[in-house]
Amino acid sequence: MNGKTRYQPGPALLVTAAFIGPGTVTTATLAGNQYGFALLWALLFATIATIILQNMAGTVGMVRGQGLAEAMLATSGSVAGRIIIALLLLVALAVGNAAYEAGNIAGAVIGFDLLFGDAATDRSLSVGLIAILAMIALLWPGRKALIGLLTALVLVMSLAFLATAILSGVDLQAFIRGFLPVIPQGGTLTAIALIGTTIVPYNLFLHAALARQRWPQANTEALCEMRNDTIGAVTLGGIVSIAILSTAATHFAAHGVAIDGPADLALQLEPLAGAYAPLLLGTGLFAAGLTSAITAPLATGIIVTEIASSLFALSADKAWVERIVALTIVCIGAIIAISGTSIIAIIVTAQAANGLLLPVVAIMLYRLHYHGPQAVAGKHVTRLAGLLVIVIASLLGSRLIARSLGIWG
Repeated sequence: MNGKTRYQPGPALLVTAAFIGPGTVTTATLAGNQYGFALLWALLFATIATIILQNMAGTVGMVRGQGLAEAMLATSGSVAGRIIIALLLLVALAVGNAAYEAGNIAGAVIGFDLLFGDAATDRSLSVGLIAILAMIALLWPGRKALIGLLTALVLVMSLAFLATAILSGVDLQAFIRGFLPVIPQGGTLTAIALIGTTIVPYNLFLHAALARQRWPQANTEALCEMRNDTIGAVTLGGIVSIAILSTAATHFAAHGVAIDGPADLALQLEPLAGAYAPLLLGTGLFAAGLTSAITAPLATGIIVTEIASSLFALSADKAWVERIVALTIVCIGAIIAISGTSIIAIIVTAQAANGLLLPVVAIMLYRLHYHGPQAVAGKHVTRLAGLLVIVIASLLGSRLIARSLGIWG
């Protein structure tokens, strides 16, 4: 192998397509609109942290030959400990993903509205259509082809944002200052939302399962391929997120333009696409929303199936359990999306919830990666980086809780 492994697209690209969804576009746009470039540091941290955590998850899945939920339960020790961890995972991820799914579907609705304008007047019909498409994709045996198509559409939108950021004439000094770790007044929730929209807890479980399937032999070459896949795909996602926030800061914050509705998001693309901006953004958002609406239930199905297998020694065909859970998550998400709650509010709330859940999942993942009989031998630098990710994420979550209680101003 000559000590080198060239980058080959793999499971991490699907993970990246999942987090470059409606939540990323909406949350990064709102962050740029409200705080200019001030929260770019949050996206940089989130990108680095995602690379570290997703690499840990992929390694655990490959080395242990287990899904992440299975590995957590297998190392819990007592029966009581396994039950507690199982309940924590179900509440934090399975239940949380139902709300997250509402944000995915709602984001796809934004794209649907941008594509069809006045013709898309019935929100219930739009939500129902997206939910049905997601269900078909989850049930269809050849869903990899559909996900590949949607990923390509998301990448088209991503390239549009990158080109727009270049053409829009970003203020380089303000851009560089944005990487200084300072939280502006009232910006804590948005900072956590930016982190939550990138470091999505369910993606860790999804990546562990996909990496185990892609590389069943956890040799040195396979681990290198997985690591390079993770670094390449997640870095691309981080650059796109930074481009979205930067264009929003340039076009909205710098010119005092407020965002009054989803259609205003298309203003970011006008320097590049002109009158076709709503069509381009609508296509990308619809694809991004539908992709995420597929991956979130899929990951939830994997998590619940792994828990059921560990607790109840499920030996029959597990595919039906995974599918039932996945379809249930789609239905719950659709109901929430139809409820009348603000579309943008759903997306931002879902991202903030993921930011608060991150420390719990990260601590468990760190324990699996570096402790126990199947622990991965790691350098002190990598261990320190993992601990730093956990500490910073925990501090951000604690500050939000303290502020909500009036303890920390």
